[in-house]
Amino acid sequence: MLTRFCAAIAKLSLMIAVTLLIVLILCVQWQVFGRYVLNDTPTWAENLALLLVLFVTAFGVAVGVRDAGHIGLESLVILLPRAWQRRIEFLIHLLVGGFGVLMVKSGWLWASVKWGSKKPMLPVPDGIDYVPIIIAGALIVLFSLEHAVAIVRGQEVEPAWN
Repeated sequence: MLTRFCAAIAKLSLMIAVTLLIVLILCVQWQVFGRYVLNDTPTWAENLALLLVLFVTAFGVAVGVRDAGHIGLESLVILLPRAWQRRIEFLIHLLVGGFGVLMVKSGWLWASVKWGSKKPMLPVPDGIDYVPIIIAGALIVLFSLEHAVAIVRGQEVEPAWN
């Protein structure tokens, strides 16, 4: 049940990331069109593009953790006996999950500190820059937990795109 839930969340995250990436491309195209064709650069476009990059990255990183696309030293672990490989993989997912917890905690702290001020050129709070860190951290914790449970059960986690 956990795997099905996480797979659905990962697919939803991928769809959100792709949608936001399309919006980001359109935003940058509008900015270029405004600058070179209309000779009037839209002031909001660059700030929105930067914000969208943060959200696209957050969702992409989280799905990368679920699909085991993060940086690893598999070439060294593969030389160990299978029992030790599982222990190291379990430890790695615990450490990655702990990093996700730190992301949530730090992101929440920074977002709450900056939430009172407004972002220049956009009608949103300045603290919104830290919301992607919170989202990515929470998803990383969830997906790391899924991997840890799968290792204990002797199962593999299927990538989100399957």
